[in-house]
Amino acid sequence: MAEKKGQTGAARRKAAGRTLLRAALAYPEATEDHPWGESVVKVKGKIFVFFGVPADRLHVTTKLPESRGLALELPFTEPTGYGLGKAGWVTATFEDGVDPPVPMLLQWIDESYRAVAPKTLVKRLDGAGAEPGVTRDGAGGSPRPRRSRTA
Repeated sequence: MAEKKGQTGAARRKAAGRTLLRAALAYPEATEDHPWGESVVKVKGKIFVFFGVPADRLHVTTKLPESRGLALELPFTEPTGYGLGKAGWVTATFEDGVDPPVPMLLQWIDESYRAVAPKTLVKRLDGAGAEPGVTRDGAGGSPRPRRSRTA
């Protein structure tokens, strides 16, 4: 995420959290809810991403059946508590001095949605060829907003 002149680490984390929330809500039939005082995004009533944005940190929790092992090697991740870690859930926490790697977190949200959503909704994504609102640059690297198609 590009640092804006004069923007604090807390402001960058909040901006990243808003970007990630918007991306999660772009998935088919995704809805936002607020159990336990934090934001979650659900599909068909099942949570696929948790967001915690207290003043001093950002938490993003996703279900990562494919990339869990690699994700847990990163210094800002840990298995999710309450036994969820055993089911593939990973929590990433970003505090002062650590800017969230938004492109990677967007990929984790996509993986989590695909793990939790009904197969009929996942097929919609596969038919579209990419996760909602995101395309890959020519090198297959970082996500960028999808442009609207006009007839």
